[in-house]
Amino acid sequence: MPEVEIKICGLSTPETVDAAVAAGATHVGLVHYAPSPRHVTLEQASALRARVPARMKVVLLLVNEQPEQTVRAIQAVRPDVVQFHGGETPEWLAAVKQHARLEVWKAVGVKDAESLDRVQRFKGAVDRLLYDAPANKLPGGNGLALDWSVLAGFAHTIPWGLAGGLTPENVADAIRQTGAPLVDTSSGVESAPGVKDVERIAAFCRAARA
Repeated sequence: MPEVEIKICGLSTPETVDAAVAAGATHVGLVHYAPSPRHVTLEQASALRARVPARMKVVLLLVNEQPEQTVRAIQAVRPDVVQFHGGETPEWLAAVKQHARLEVWKAVGVKDAESLDRVQRFKGAVDRLLYDAPANKLPGGNGLALDWSVLAGFAHTIPWGLAGGLTPENVADAIRQTGAPLVDTSSGVESAPGVKDVERIAAFCRAARA
């Protein structure tokens, strides 16, 4: 079985980006969405992006952004992946994928087997689906876990990853139960909303690998 990929999302300081790099994460996530406690400006995101070695992928998270702003954000940050977290349509995501020539991910809230079937409409439009808990006040980063049993035995037709409420304490179990090829944490490695904990980042990466 290939090694699980690990994304630490919502990083906002040089120290925490460096911690994710040192811990062996494969992806770092930068959130450009003003209502989020993890929001970084395009200037901040660009500076943080510069700290990430070429072996890792930088994921820029956007929510219901207008076309012009989307282009501006991609040009400013030069991410490897753009992750969309709002009500974006498959048609719009396919257009971004075609024109920007980078990976496009879509985060989707999953509460039952039916919602898993519904999101298959993104096939061909995205490079990866990120299964998250259903959206709360904020899309993602709420610390809510989805029901992993929904994913057990599901025949995935689109590359995917698991998000939603993952912590150093439960990530190994989540991987065992779902077979997730990629795990994504944000609030699970924080000491307060938006405040990443360097020790928890390291612990999460260790647990995911074990």
